[in-house]
Parts: sequence; structure tokens; C-alpha cells
Amino acid sequence: MATNNSSANTAQHLVVITGASRGMGRAMAEQLLARPGHTLICISRGSSPELAAAPVGEGSSLQQWTHDLDDASVAARQLSAWLAGVEAGRYASATLINNAGVIARPAPLSDAELPDLARALRVGLEAPMLLASAFLKATQGWTQASRKVLNISSGLGRNAMASQAPYCAAKAGMDHFSRALALEEAHSPHGARVVSLAPGVIDTDMQVQLRGGDPAKFPDRERFTRMQSEGMLATPPVAAARVLAYLDRADFGSNPVADVRDN
Repeated sequence: MATNNSSANTAQHLVVITGASRGMGRAMAEQLLARPGHTLICISRGSSPELAAAPVGEGSSLQQWTHDLDDASVAARQLSAWLAGVEAGRYASATLINNAGVIARPAPLSDAELPDLARALRVGLEAPMLLASAFLKATQGWTQASRKVLNISSGLGRNAMASQAPYCAAKAGMDHFSRALALEEAHSPHGARVVSLAPGVIDTDMQVQLRGGDPAKFPDRERFTRMQSEGMLATPPVAAARVLAYLDRADFGSNPVADVRDN
């Protein structure tokens, strides 16, 4: 566990983030860890040596939990138990970032592998719901803390694409469960602010998968190849900075389904 305990007076902030071992998730974790007073719990299938070696801000610390979110109940139980052991007044803010997601091999639904379909929905929709439930239940008594849930969505949750039905469905479900959750939290005495945020188009492993799809089964492959060749893809660090800037906005939560490019 990486720790920098040089200051006991730094305001403390808790961030739980999934899918933090690579891509934009790791970039977000690195940028948050470099800030002072941040406790990061990063949940991924494997730990990241790069993240473990990243600079740590004053009073900040890192824990990497290894869980496959194909069965998110295990991670949700660990999160519940860990939060139950935290003193209620310890953190000035507590944030859950549901970033993890998987993209199936680009193909029509009629040609999809059944395990791939199930995994896309479990990781992309079931896991965020289970973790959000655990997080909100365990922190609902933290009346001194600003609480946020940030779900990383996608434009494909709002605009359908052939041969990506599982991913489109997971992200559309994430958007709508975020709307419902925001309504619930608005009626809570100390409700969390909730946003499902599209982060823009990013040069990640998912993009590599899409560009490598069979054009006979994935009619939009050329679109993704063109975006890369024309320099339209943001790097993970740039995309991470944009998402974190949105998270820090004073009006975060005013629109539960948003885009990082919104004014």
C-alpha cells in the first residue's frame, strides 16, 4: 500500500474507483493519488505496478483490491465491511467512481458468445449497481461528508451501434439507473449527488478491439479507424483530467446524465 503520511492536518477525501489498473481508470487514480489527503481504493482484476509506483500526495494513500467484477458481490461485501470500520467524521468527502467496463467482440447479437453477453452486463451494469448500493448504505450516516457517485458511461449508451448491443445496453442501463438513483438521493436528508458521465472518445484498449473487429460483422469499424488516424482520440491522461474536472464542478449532480463536454 502506497502512503504519504507527512501531514496529519490535511483534509481527507475517500475515492473508490473500479477499473483502475489501466487506461483512463489508472490515469484518474494517478491524478487523484497525487493530490493531498486522498485515500484511494482501486478495484480491478489485477493490481497495477505503475499505479503502485505513482507519486503520492501529502497525506494520501493507495489500496489496490483485486476482484473480477464478473462477480461484483464479493467486492461489494468487502467495500461494505471496510466502510463499516471507518469513523464517520474521518473524511470530508466520499466518492465512488464506477469506471470498469468490458466490450465484447464486435458482432451481431445473433453471432455473440453467451458468456460474453453475460459478462458485459454483469461488469457494465450489475457491478456499478451493487457497489453503489454498498457505498451509499455504508456512508449514509456520514453527514459531514460530501458524497458523490460518478458512473462512467458512453455515447454508445445514448446512440445505438450495430454489433455492440451488450455494451450499448449496459451503458444505457447505467444512464437510467443513475437517473433513478439521483431521484432517490434527492429525497434523502443527506443524499449523494449522482452523475452518469460520457467521457468522450478515448484511445484505450477498447478502441483497439473495435478497430480490430471483422468488418463483415462490424459495419462501423472504419469509423473508429478514421478517428484514430485523424487524431480525434483523447489520451487517457487528458480524458482523466476532463472527467475529474467535471467531478469537481460546483454543479455536479444537477444533470444526472451528462457529457464531459457539457458547459
